[in-house]
Amino acid sequence: MASYDWEDHNRRTVLEGRAVLERTSASLARSNQVAIETEQIGTEIVSELGEQRESLLRSQRSLQNTNDGLSKSRTVLIAMQRNVLYNKLTLVMIIVLEIFILGGMLFLKFFSKK
Repeated sequence: MASYDWEDHNRRTVLEGRAVLERTSASLARSNQVAIETEQIGTEIVSELGEQRESLLRSQRSLQNTNDGLSKSRTVLIAMQRNVLYNKLTLVMIIVLEIFILGGMLFLKFFSKK
């Protein structure tokens, strides 16, 4: 009878150990599945981030091109502004010269006696 208790005790211990081992295996299988899903999600995120990086780089290049265009436009506008100022100064000088010529002609006509 003592042998039967001992065998029964050993059998229960083995069954309990086996149950713990099966639960541990199931837990490891779930953990492995979660790791696989996490890896898949990580791969998708890395792929999306790569696409977003490319999009941002294209946007950056576009902004740089726009900035270059604006710099060139600014240079052209400054040159045009300078030309407008020179033209105004030239026009003022011509008007002043014409006024002196007109004044000289009037002086010669009315104040010069022959």
